[in-house]
Amino acid sequence: MGKLKMVSQELGMGRTNCYLVFDEETKEGAVIDPAGEASWILDWCGRLGISLKAVLLTHGHGDHTGGVLGLSDRLGIPVYAGKQEKELLASPSMNLSPYFGGAVSIKKVCLLEDNQELFLCGHRWKVLWTPGHTAGGVCYYLEEEGLLFSGDTLFCESYGRTDFPTGDMGALRSSIREKILSLPDEVKVYPGHEGETTIGNEKRNNPLAGYWRD
Repeated sequence: MGKLKMVSQELGMGRTNCYLVFDEETKEGAVIDPAGEASWILDWCGRLGISLKAVLLTHGHGDHTGGVLGLSDRLGIPVYAGKQEKELLASPSMNLSPYFGGAVSIKKVCLLEDNQELFLCGHRWKVLWTPGHTAGGVCYYLEEEGLLFSGDTLFCESYGRTDFPTGDMGALRSSIREKILSLPDEVKVYPGHEGETTIGNEKRNNPLAGYWRD
């Protein structure tokens, strides 16, 4: 097992951060939120020599899922998402995919439980259920590497909107305060849009940090 590496690219109409996370020794990797076309993502993997083993979704909105079906169909790899996201993933009217290039219905999904651990690409990933932006939103935490992929739950000094189907502002506030900001300050956070941040920075500067600043 080698060191875990990560590269990212903004893809799709929503300029979503798509992440490739891979073991530098085995070159086995996972893609988080494949927003663009599957063919482009496969070419990207090819250029880097990455053998893609899994698709991980932070949530089911259409600006994060454009390449899911193409990747799973061509490679036969599993697609992971939070179990509460099942209905939204399957429904184009709920996942808003028609606004991002075409209706997408994703039904073949490995549904994840809160605090479930996955062993992918030679490394351990922990699933944190963080409802609010959507009912089934999750973050992926790699404790040993000090990395968190937060999707649209948490942005740099901001947070995801809650006025889409299954959104809930109260749930989002609780998710950020109780599940995310309880992590160590030095953890690096890679969100679904725009730039990275750290847990420590969000405790000091996020509008929803609340008692972390008291």
